[in-house]
Amino acid sequence: MHFPGLLIFILSLILVGCSKEKPRFVCNDAIGCVEIAANEPIKIGIIQALSGKVATLGKEQIYGFELALDSWQGKVAGHPIEPQTEDSGCTSEGGANAALKIIADPKTVAIFGTTCSGEAATAAKAMSDAGLTMISGNNSAPFLTSINGNRAPNWQPGYFRTANNEEISGKAAATYAYNILGVRNAATINDGDIYTRGLTDGFKKTFTALGGVVVLDTSINKGDTEMLPVLAAVANTEAQLLFFPLFQPEGNHMLRNARNNKFFNNIFLMSDGALIENSFITEMGDLTKGMYFIGPSSVESEAVRLLDGRYQEKYNTTPSVNYYLRAYDAANLLFQAINKVAIKEPDGTLHIGRQSLREVLYATKAFDGVTGRLTCDQFGDCAFPVFNVLRLDDPSKGVTALQKNIQFTYSPSQ
Repeated sequence: MHFPGLLIFILSLILVGCSKEKPRFVCNDAIGCVEIAANEPIKIGIIQALSGKVATLGKEQIYGFELALDSWQGKVAGHPIEPQTEDSGCTSEGGANAALKIIADPKTVAIFGTTCSGEAATAAKAMSDAGLTMISGNNSAPFLTSINGNRAPNWQPGYFRTANNEEISGKAAATYAYNILGVRNAATINDGDIYTRGLTDGFKKTFTALGGVVVLDTSINKGDTEMLPVLAAVANTEAQLLFFPLFQPEGNHMLRNARNNKFFNNIFLMSDGALIENSFITEMGDLTKGMYFIGPSSVESEAVRLLDGRYQEKYNTTPSVNYYLRAYDAANLLFQAINKVAIKEPDGTLHIGRQSLREVLYATKAFDGVTGRLTCDQFGDCAFPVFNVLRLDDPSKGVTALQKNIQFTYSPSQ
């Protein structure tokens, strides 16, 4: 046997085997994959209203995101999270501009936001067209997901939320007004955006179905400070209740002007969750006495108490609103979905399928969140809506006392 020739043959086989390249990852996702190198972070855009009177709400959303990330020790699928935070200012233009800045980076995996529903409509359109996923812990306008069980006008593939669909909020307000307060004539004022208009539309539909009459259904403009003309129009009707689901500062101006009008001494004033906030109560003081508010039902549990403790330890203050809880759940849903779909190569490279990420979120069933069990439907609504009607009796005790002063609870099963 010719041993040198045999040795050369065996060595050649070994070299061929060693030179054979490992098969490269092939993305079969319908809308593409994000590739993240072993030493790179996972990029997530954050769109929140961080300026103006609603800045507190936006900051609370970020606090919820940060607390959730702490629960993951700062890493998802073995990679750190790198947020890109953009201030949207609670405007539709701000939402669009913020989204465009974020999606300009092809490595961005998802968006956490927004604060306000009006900015969500434009941001979600840009996000969806770019093939991303977006989840909010604060948006609640019916127009973003579904109305009466049907796809809403501003629904976009890849949009999710853990906040309650406010379609039920308007129904809760109308039901309480008609059945408990005995109101038969009501007036509504919104600011024209999809959130406030969704609430007044829901109120009007339910109130009239019950037998009531909406004697005035009108709107103001964002940025208006003088509310006397629209309040005079209300005064010229026989309204027994004014439903004005506005944000700050317009809600502040509306309340202040109403309290200076003798007609409103005999009319119920009702707003919504956007004003269930300590800065509003502190600024308006005794003017808020006797006001009614419609807000999502609060959850009291050991998990919430523990998270409140973590919040106070991290930020050295108490929460100004409890909406950070839904932000915490939204962030955790997103992190869990990313962790589930991420495909990791031996060298640490990650591949995240964009459509796969959406599909995992749509398939969410009975997720154990701090706000309750979350199940996402085909339109991206992940929370079962339950709303409370609250009355503010003692402004000095703030939001905590207000949220405990429950007058009525409403859910879709009623």
